[in-house]
Amino acid sequence: MRMKDKKKVLLLGPAHPFRGGIANTQNYLAQNLDALGHEVTLFTFTIQYPRLLFPGKTQFTEDKAPDQLNSKRKIHSFNPFNWYKVARSINQIKPDYVIFRYWTPFLSPCWYGIARGINKTIKKIGLVDNWIPHETKFCDKTLTQLFSSQMDGFTTLSAAIGDQISYDNPHLPILKGFHPIADNLPHAIEQKKARKVLGWPQDKKIILFFGLIRKYKGLDLLIEAFSKAPLNHSNVILAIVGESYEPQEKYTELIRKLKLNERVICDFNYASTQKASQVFCSADVIAQTYISSSQSGVTSYAYHFKTPLLVSDLPGLSTPILEDQTGMITEIKPEKIAENLQKMLHDNVLSNFQPAFEKARKKYSWKLFGQSLMTFMDQL
Repeated sequence: MRMKDKKKVLLLGPAHPFRGGIANTQNYLAQNLDALGHEVTLFTFTIQYPRLLFPGKTQFTEDKAPDQLNSKRKIHSFNPFNWYKVARSINQIKPDYVIFRYWTPFLSPCWYGIARGINKTIKKIGLVDNWIPHETKFCDKTLTQLFSSQMDGFTTLSAAIGDQISYDNPHLPILKGFHPIADNLPHAIEQKKARKVLGWPQDKKIILFFGLIRKYKGLDLLIEAFSKAPLNHSNVILAIVGESYEPQEKYTELIRKLKLNERVICDFNYASTQKASQVFCSADVIAQTYISSSQSGVTSYAYHFKTPLLVSDLPGLSTPILEDQTGMITEIKPEKIAENLQKMLHDNVLSNFQPAFEKARKKYSWKLFGQSLMTFMDQL
């Protein structure tokens, strides 16, 4: 890369030591822009959520800090005095671009307060994970408009979200991107070995529900599907791995009521990167029976570990599966979920999905995403 092509990029949002898919992808994006030869800095939070508003056990990861990450904890998400200081720090750095990670209206005042203090010569881009919240509140649209009023453009990790932004902001440029596959996850291991580590049965098919458990993800529908024909007369196992942001009893009671205790593995704990690799390698199918969704990082994990997916018939989830032939689409009804899972679980069907994953890995690389993003920002 010629020196004049080198850009200074500042990313704002969660990053190590914060946990979760958004923080992880923020780390990956920084590393890949750095690998492309740009000067990249990350500003993450001193405080992300007030403790009373955070439903999980902790906001922090136990994973070690990623390599080549110039990350600084500077942002207090609900302290306006801090926003002025952050904007001043940004102006001192003089980046070419500032990328604001946006996934919740809660952050709108913070991002607005920082953005309006940034010099006009610095381009401001919103990297959007969710435009319309899964669990809506009356003030969401107003807050989202507040955020968008300060942006020069947007980029997304799915075309579905790009379409939502376009509808509300027809005058602003948007890069409708894709969710890249992480290129630094642990290598896949043999299914038998992974199951032995976890203590999971070797002789049964296993369906995996993975990730934070929230109402919109439809875990209750997936559990109910195991009580419907033809799954109700099978020995297929459901493994639930992820911290619950709802009362766990909602699901354990449903499992008990449907008499599925012997066929459901419950692990209501946040999974480290190593644990995630083990459960994905152990599973025969990943089930995403979401009620609403515009994208999911679980999909990229499944692509990395070459585990077929059953996803709800929602644009953000179904588009890559249809295009890549890496799984099946289902109606969001327990009866249909049961039927489609049974179809997928035949060995000859599962094996047919494997060649598609090899092609998809090249299509969804972080390098390609980073190159597209830099080209987009250079044209603003």
